[in-house]
Amino acid sequence: MIKSLVRHVHYRVERFLALDNWGEILLLTLSVAGLAVANSAWGPGYFHLLHLPLGVGPVALSVEQWVNDLLMALFFLLVGLEIKREMVGGDLSSPAQIALPGIAALGGVLFPVLIYVAINRGHADALAGWATPAATDIAFALAALSAFGRGLPRSAFLFLSSLAIFDDLAAILIIALFYSGGLSWPDLGLATGALAVLVGMNRLGVRRLTPYLVVGLALWVAVLRSGVHATMAGVLLALTIPLGSEEDEAAGRSPLHRLEGGLHPVVYFGVLPLFGFANAGVSFQGLDWTNLLDPVPLGIALGLFVGKQLGVFTFTLAALRLGLARLPAQVDLRTLYGIGLLCGIGFTMSLFIAGLAFPNAGLASEAKLGVFTGSLLSALGGGLWLALARRGR
Repeated sequence: MIKSLVRHVHYRVERFLALDNWGEILLLTLSVAGLAVANSAWGPGYFHLLHLPLGVGPVALSVEQWVNDLLMALFFLLVGLEIKREMVGGDLSSPAQIALPGIAALGGVLFPVLIYVAINRGHADALAGWATPAATDIAFALAALSAFGRGLPRSAFLFLSSLAIFDDLAAILIIALFYSGGLSWPDLGLATGALAVLVGMNRLGVRRLTPYLVVGLALWVAVLRSGVHATMAGVLLALTIPLGSEEDEAAGRSPLHRLEGGLHPVVYFGVLPLFGFANAGVSFQGLDWTNLLDPVPLGIALGLFVGKQLGVFTFTLAALRLGLARLPAQVDLRTLYGIGLLCGIGFTMSLFIAGLAFPNAGLASEAKLGVFTGSLLSALGGGLWLALARRGR
């Protein structure tokens, strides 16, 4: 009787957690809550909480930084695991399949930058923010695709995940080269050593997850202290987790499969909602919508909304026409255009770059307005396009 009840409860919990809709609803709810609180009388308390220092061992970060640097590394770890699995024997297993998101990401970086520079030419201070519209917020973009892309094949989500990973790698490189206060070469050396240990364990056939997670934590600390964005550690760790044989994978016994299954509820019901609450809280005090016509917010908004979709789709089309890549399975060009629209959701990554680019509070506030507007237009435009495309199928 008790065993039957336990099995029933366990089944119900698994069914609940399997409903990605709940994760999307939770992310959206807490994101809206963060935005509302930031622009209310509780705003000062909200920002005070986010900026509270928390030190753990050799790492001292604010609450917001713990969310963005540690928790989001778990999200990138989960995305990296899924991409690795698909690259080894799935929808991304051929060079032509992985080439398409990489080429699309290149267009999605170049076009927004060109639009921003064209609008802000002649304004030296404003040009410092040229990279702000180049980023894609992978968490919010995937959530939007899940919400609006009902019935889309899994390959569409993999394409967006891969594209956003390439996009964020470009953003991380831009930050390291143009906005970093300086890289710590000793810490980069430690990170390289930790990565070498992870690769060595993989080659030696180590299948227990604990050693990978322990060395992965050391890798995260080293990457964080090096000046490179710490979420990169999640991607690197994912690439070293053993996949195992086809039989192991089919039975769910591979280390990669076990880690992926364990991370899924943690990320979608914990990490992403906290991320949304901590990062959606953008204060617009002292600004109104007329400020959108100023060069900085206009360049960012148009770069995200117009530049992203044009860049992603133009480079995608060129790659297909030149025979450099092929369409993902069961995905047509209409769907890819909708995904290109959703890539304009720059949000937290764009806000992060804007904060580095504009130490001036006035320009920083205008940049936030541009990021919010461009991201909102991209989400609504992408959602509407995908809904219409679904009705037309």
